[in-house]
Amino acid sequence: MRSHSRPRTPLITLLTGLLVVSLLPSGSASAAPGEAADSAAATGTAAGSGGHGGRPDYRNPRLPIDRRVADLLGRMTLEEKVGQMAQAERAAVDADPTLVAEWNLGSLLSGGGSLPTPNTPEAWLSMVNNFQRQALTTRLGIPIIYGVDAVHGHNNVYGATVFPHNIGLGATRNPRLVREIGKATGEEVKATGIPWNFAPCLCVSRDERWGRAYEAFSEEPGLVGEMSSYVDGLRDAGVLATIKHYAGDGDTVYDQATADANESLPPGSQRYTIDQGVTVTTRAEFARTNLAPFWTALRRHDVDSVMPSFSSVDWIEDGVGNPVKMHAHKELLTDVLKGAQRFEGFVVSDWEGLHQIPDPDEPTVAGLTAHKVRTAVNAGIDMAMVPNNAKLFIDLLLAEVRAGRVSQARIDDAVRRILRAKFEIGLFERPYASADDLDEVGSREHRALARRAVAESQVLLKNSNRALPLRSDAKIYVAGRNADDIGNQSGGWTITWQGASGDIIPGTTILEGIREVAPRAKVTYSADGSAPTAGSDVAVVVVGETPYTEGFGDVGGPECGWCSTPQQEEKSLSLQPGDRAVVDKVCGAIDTCVVLVVSGRPQVLTDQLGQMDALVASWLPGSEGAGVADVLFGRRPFTGRLSVTWPRSEAQVPINIGDRNYRPLFPYGYGLRTR
Repeated sequence: MRSHSRPRTPLITLLTGLLVVSLLPSGSASAAPGEAADSAAATGTAAGSGGHGGRPDYRNPRLPIDRRVADLLGRMTLEEKVGQMAQAERAAVDADPTLVAEWNLGSLLSGGGSLPTPNTPEAWLSMVNNFQRQALTTRLGIPIIYGVDAVHGHNNVYGATVFPHNIGLGATRNPRLVREIGKATGEEVKATGIPWNFAPCLCVSRDERWGRAYEAFSEEPGLVGEMSSYVDGLRDAGVLATIKHYAGDGDTVYDQATADANESLPPGSQRYTIDQGVTVTTRAEFARTNLAPFWTALRRHDVDSVMPSFSSVDWIEDGVGNPVKMHAHKELLTDVLKGAQRFEGFVVSDWEGLHQIPDPDEPTVAGLTAHKVRTAVNAGIDMAMVPNNAKLFIDLLLAEVRAGRVSQARIDDAVRRILRAKFEIGLFERPYASADDLDEVGSREHRALARRAVAESQVLLKNSNRALPLRSDAKIYVAGRNADDIGNQSGGWTITWQGASGDIIPGTTILEGIREVAPRAKVTYSADGSAPTAGSDVAVVVVGETPYTEGFGDVGGPECGWCSTPQQEEKSLSLQPGDRAVVDKVCGAIDTCVVLVVSGRPQVLTDQLGQMDALVASWLPGSEGAGVADVLFGRRPFTGRLSVTWPRSEAQVPINIGDRNYRPLFPYGYGLRTR
C-alpha cells in the first residue's frame, strides 16, 4: 500500500450535506405462525429464576424487547455469545445436527442449491424444525434463525413460484407490485419454516458486463430505492429482510487485463473480471450512487439486517491504490451505517466474506485467520456467514476476545442486535414452523401475481406497422432456443446457484403461454428455425442468454465447467452466433417478425434491428411465461420502461443515464405502450 499525504474527508460530514440522516424505528414485527415449544429448554425454566413466577424476563412476551434482550444477554457466557455470531451452512451440520447445540450456533443457512432430499416444501419444513430442535436443547434454549437466498421467489424449492428477476421488476416502475411480490415470497419462505431472507439486493448496476446485473432493480439509485418496498412485503409475511450488498458492488471497475488473461487460462484458473472488484470513487459520488438506496430503505422500512458486499472501495480523495474490503470497512459499517444512520439491526457477512480480507501476516492463507476474524468483527460484522468452518470462527474469536483484541463490549453489541431481531419476529414464542401453510408454496394466487409481474415487466422497444399485439387466430412461427426453456427464462438462482438450462421447475414456458393464451392460433415451433416457414403470418423469435450467477456471468469471466452445456458459452453483451443466425433466417423468411430477448441484461443487436418489426425486452420472467403471451396478444398492455440503458454498441459500455455523449440505442426509461 502506498502512503498518501492528503487527509481523508470523513464520509459522515459529506453525508450530512447530501442525504437525510434518520433514526431507524425498532418496532416489532408480526409473530411467526407455528407451534409453541413445550420442552423445558424452550420455556427457559432451566436458565434460572427471574421475572414472574420464576420465569426469566427474556421468556415473557409481555415485556419490552430491549428488556428481554438485556435479561438474556446477562445470562449468557462468552461461548454462548460468540456462538450466536456464527452462521453455518446446513450441509456442514446435516450429518450431525447435535453440532448446532454443541457450538451454540445462532444461525444456519442454505446456500444456492443446498437442498434437503427430496426437494419438497415438506422436507424443507422438517429439516428446519429438526435443526431448531437441537438449538432448543441448549442451556438457554435460544432458537436459531434460518436464512436463505429467496431472491426471485423461494427459488431453491421445487414447486415454488419463481418471479421475474429484479431487472425486470425495475421495468415495472411499480413499488406496490414489488411489495406484493415480497409478501408472496415471504409467505412461501415462511411456510417452509424459514423466517429470514437474504433479499432484496439494493445494488445499483452501472456496468452491463457485471454478472449480477439482473439482481439490480436499476442503474438509477432513485428507482432502486423505490423498489425497497420489497422489505415491507417480507415483513407483512413475518419474514426478516436483508438489504444487500452494502455497498458499491454494481459500480466496480472492469478488469480488462484479467479478461485478456482468461482467454488463455483453463476454466479452473480464470478469475472474475468485475464481480467482487473495486469501486473507485469519491465519497460524495459513492453516497449519491451507491449508498442512497440503502438510506431510502432505512428511512422508509423496518430493516433488521444488512449484508456487506464482497467488493472493495478505493477513495479517490486519498489516492487510488489502497482499496478496503467492505467486510473490513469500519468507516462504512460502524461509523456511517450504525453511527450516522443509526441502524439498530445486525450486519451479516456474505458467504465466506471474512476469508477475503487480506492478512498481512499470512497473505497466502485463503481460509480464516485470527487477523481476518478480528478485523471483520471490529469493523462491524455482527454475524459471520462461515458456511464450512463455523467452529474455527468461534475458536478464533474466543481467543481474540480473551487476548483483548476484540472487546467484550463489541461482542455484546453484536449479540444484542442479533437477539433483538429474533425477538422481533417471534422466534422465542414460536420457534417451530407449522405445516398449516405449506399450500402457500406455488399457490394459484402467487402464480397469478407472478404472471401479472411478468406482463408489467415486458418492455416494447420497437413496434413497426403495429406488429403487436398479435391476432389470436394467426399462423405463428415460434423459433429460438429460449422459447421453450423454462430454465433459461428463469436465469440464475433457480434450484441451484447457477441455475440450469432445461426443464428444471414447474411452470409455463413462453411457447406454452402462447398456446394457452391463443388456443385458436396455428403454432409451429422450431428452435433453430429449420422447419418450413411457408404460410406463416408472423414469427416470434425468442433469443437471449443462458443462466449464470455472480462472477461466472461476468463478460470475459470464468467458464462454469460444472454447469449444463448451454451455460458454458462465452458470456457476451451481444447475441450469441446461434441466436443471430435464427433471427437472420426466420426474420428473413417471414414478413412480420417479432423478437423477444430473454436475458439478464441488454443485448447489443443494433445491426439486426432493421429485420425486426417488433422488439421486446423480456428479461428473465421466471416460472410464468404466460405473462409474456398476455402482452403479445393484447390481453394486457405493454407498460414497461427500461430500468437500464440499452447500448448501441459494446464500445459504449458502461453507459448510464446522465453520462456525457449519451447516445444509446434505447435510453433509460424508454418503452412503447399499447392501448
